[in-house]
Amino acid sequence: MIDRQQFTEAIAIALRRSRIVVLVGSHQVGKTTLARAFLAHDSANYLDLEQPETELLLANPMRALRDRRGLVVLDEVHRAPEVFKVLRVLADRPDTPARFLLLGSAAPGLLRQASETLAGRIEMIEVDGFSLSELGQAAADRLWFRGGFPLSFTAQSDVDSRAWRREFIGTFLERDLPQLGLNTPAPAMRRFWTMLAHYHGQTWNAADPARTLGVSEPTVRRLLDWMTGTYMVRQLQPWFENLGKRQVKAPKVYIRDSGLLHELLGIADHGALLAHPKGGASWEGFAIESTLRLARPNEAYFWGTHAGAELDLLLIKDGRRVGVEFKRADAPALTPSMRIALSDLRLERLYVVYPGTRRYSLAHDVEVVPLSA
Repeated sequence: MIDRQQFTEAIAIALRRSRIVVLVGSHQVGKTTLARAFLAHDSANYLDLEQPETELLLANPMRALRDRRGLVVLDEVHRAPEVFKVLRVLADRPDTPARFLLLGSAAPGLLRQASETLAGRIEMIEVDGFSLSELGQAAADRLWFRGGFPLSFTAQSDVDSRAWRREFIGTFLERDLPQLGLNTPAPAMRRFWTMLAHYHGQTWNAADPARTLGVSEPTVRRLLDWMTGTYMVRQLQPWFENLGKRQVKAPKVYIRDSGLLHELLGIADHGALLAHPKGGASWEGFAIESTLRLARPNEAYFWGTHAGAELDLLLIKDGRRVGVEFKRADAPALTPSMRIALSDLRLERLYVVYPGTRRYSLAHDVEVVPLSA
């Protein structure tokens, strides 16, 4: 077992201060395993809404939940949206004897129901796959190639890992998305997801995908929002302010899990990854996800001008602005673009993240940092 202390501590703290805690994230990232760690092995308070008997039990959710004590876990809660109104009533009881831990994929309906019906009563925690900070530098290459889904990372071989990822993609398209409310045919969504993989790390332009798929640009944007809402894709929004320069105002898109990206691109092993044209963009996306997991910023953006100056990541936390550049190079050097970003964006500090091992300064307030650090 890999210790996921970051999440277990966050869940424990949230349950102490909130009566309802929601774990959101894509399928198969380990939400159920984390939740079960807070219950006794034989607890009757674990309710999986994918099971027919649980669905029958919750036909009358008030009767099923009102007398339960201690921690109650509702898995796949997006399948029973009528439960949210009942939870509001139960959570508002004085000296309520129960705490509720809800698990769900990021269906738009789940987030909307939770935010509207349970406003002020809930705490949300996003659960991701394995991260570099959890596994350590020794696992970096394996994690980059296989991605962070536990069953992909822990597979016996790269061949087994690819087989799992291939099956996951098929199941997600054919079963999970329709259950979450998206009725676009699976073959069309597979083509769209593959196109997103080729856009990985690039500024988004809806025109080409719309033309290829034979649909409108608003339809393509809606599909992109769906893939973002299910934690498969990250739309990194552009930062722009009045600088007297023409700035990029379209988002960049990244496939959030590097293993799924490589399967969508047909990359068979680590050697093929290093030689692939998208290898650099893949490493950049992997490094961005690792950085965001560690930094937990209040806001995150990229920045670019039409003259060519750019910054891969602008982090804003507690009013501070920190820039991050990602360079898959042995010895990154200071560039004019970095100087422009440091000045124009009034950065407190700029870090250049690379896959090496040495940490060194490039200039005042500019430092090269290994990804492992």
